[in-house]
Amino acid sequence: MKKSAGAKTLLFPTPVLMVGTYDQAGKPNLMNAAWGGICCSQPPCVSVSLRKATYSHACIIERKAFTVGMACESKMVEADYVGIASGRDVDKYAVTGLTPVKSEVVDAPYAAEFPVVLECRLLHIVEIGLHTQFIGEIIDVKADADVFGEDGCLDIMKIKPLIYDTSHKGYHGIGPLLGQAFAVGKGLHHE
Repeated sequence: MKKSAGAKTLLFPTPVLMVGTYDQAGKPNLMNAAWGGICCSQPPCVSVSLRKATYSHACIIERKAFTVGMACESKMVEADYVGIASGRDVDKYAVTGLTPVKSEVVDAPYAAEFPVVLECRLLHIVEIGLHTQFIGEIIDVKADADVFGEDGCLDIMKIKPLIYDTSHKGYHGIGPLLGQAFAVGKGLHHE
């Protein structure tokens, strides 16, 4: 028998997303967001949900663009910091030593040190409640050359993305491959 945990934001795991924006003055900003993920295949889209109180919220509306970097194990401290501090008060890039890079395809920056970045054009805004969901069309994905596998695809074991535990508010890494999707369940298929 299952035990109720109540109505809470529990889903395992959630990504640790580095949302990059420019403010009205053109200052690059970066924030940590766990509420997000791929939300459409065609066109390719990602969603991030931000509280209106965040500095990045108004920046996305103003610039109609944002980037989503994938936080990685080696930059956990920096990823955590950009979720604690506000871009209203500090230059997060200067404090963390991260390097802002201007996207070539959208009006938003990203941090060079995170191995994968999605460059997004704002497609839809959905007011949900405390959070606003921003849906961005992925215009391009850029990744460091050393996170590609021999097959030419991005390799999750080389990226070493951070994942967030919503229950205990902790960061974790990923484990080894357990099985191939769309294959391991085929033995259960009956015609």
